[in-house]
Amino acid sequence: MSRRPFAAVLAANTVSIAGSSLTLIGVPWFVLQTTGSAGRAGVVAFCATLPVIVAALVGGPVIDRIGRRRVSAASDLICALSVGSIPLLHYTGVLEFWMLCALMAVGGLVHTPGLTARGVLLPSLAEHAGTTVGRAASLYDAVSRGARMIGAALAGVLIAAFGAESALLVDSATFAVSALLVTAFLRGVPAAEPQPAAGKMSFAGYRAELAEGWTFLTRARLLAGITLMVMMTNGLDQGWSAVLLPVHGREALGGATAVGLLVSLFGGFALLGALLYGAWGERFSRRTVYTAAFVLCGAPRYLVAAFTDTPLPLAVTMALSGLGAGVLNPILSSVIYERVPDGLRSRVAGVTTAGCELTMPLGGLAAGLLADGIGVTGALLLFGGTYLLATLAPLVFPAWRTMERAPEPAPEPEPAPGAAPGAAPEPAGSAGSADVSRTEPAPPGSARAATAPRPSAS
Repeated sequence: MSRRPFAAVLAANTVSIAGSSLTLIGVPWFVLQTTGSAGRAGVVAFCATLPVIVAALVGGPVIDRIGRRRVSAASDLICALSVGSIPLLHYTGVLEFWMLCALMAVGGLVHTPGLTARGVLLPSLAEHAGTTVGRAASLYDAVSRGARMIGAALAGVLIAAFGAESALLVDSATFAVSALLVTAFLRGVPAAEPQPAAGKMSFAGYRAELAEGWTFLTRARLLAGITLMVMMTNGLDQGWSAVLLPVHGREALGGATAVGLLVSLFGGFALLGALLYGAWGERFSRRTVYTAAFVLCGAPRYLVAAFTDTPLPLAVTMALSGLGAGVLNPILSSVIYERVPDGLRSRVAGVTTAGCELTMPLGGLAAGLLADGIGVTGALLLFGGTYLLATLAPLVFPAWRTMERAPEPAPEPEPAPGAAPGAAPEPAGSAGSADVSRTEPAPPGSARAATAPRPSAS
């Protein structure tokens, strides 16, 4: 056993996510500095997130065939080139708005497959390291949140001192470092290499594998409900992070440094929330904790921002919201680990990720248009009210009650004609399937997981 591959993935995620936090703040600020238009910031957000859906939906079957290590490294290298090209073209005076949109679209297209490739490796890396999947998932999420916190604070300082272009150059470098770590330290890990059971690529087999992931999701009502809820909130959060918070920060809060510190504060308390849930959260009802945490992390940010023009009230709210956000992913990960068999891991991950991100392009675009049309205060109130309604879903729909008890074995989809050899999931109870009735932490490597649907604000 060796912990080096798992440590390498944690390090790669740390530098990559910290860099992505720079771009999360740097790109909207760059657009606002160069165009002064919230609507154009929304257009850039639309272009950056629309390809994410396509990549997530069609990428699952491809990842196993190409190999998770190769997909992760290639994704990071292409992102490094696309992000780094923005400031370089700007410095030479040739950057046009359509070029910015195109480069962000390229980054969005390849970034999600890389994250998915690393995420679905988690159970195998946990077994390789001699630890439980639950502990590995908690550490994976904790370092991701810590990286977001550091990246956001650094973004505010860099933008204030050197301009938004500097943040994008640093992000480009972090992607390159992530690619190097994955390439060097995941070599020889069987789960990271191309999977022989994936078979040869064919359109019929590819379509069949996508259908298997979709069928599994639609038959599992709780997973479908989670995907729909997170789909709604992710669209609203994209409008918040890509348009509403940068515009509000520029107009009322004092600039990029304040925005960076607010996002960093959110991330720091999200890390604390994750650690607190890991220590004591399983003593309480999942559904109750999940609902309370989502209500806390969602609407209050928008409503407080709408009525304040000073950083302190929003800072307190962001801290409390982050605390709630930190609870969400451990719960979602546990639900996914219990329900998704190994044979469908990448395919279900692709479908759920695509579903969760379906509204993100519209969220950024709508926020930009509303901010230009009715003002940022009106847009914040509208988004906050919608967010509150979405987060009440677990209290209304019966499927959410199954969070509290061991689920029935999920229905296995019938192998479709033309499916690649080995593509169909193994029968329930076989060696390769998940123990879907397990609710306590599993021994090393025994739990199989898809990537959990992740709220973008968290």
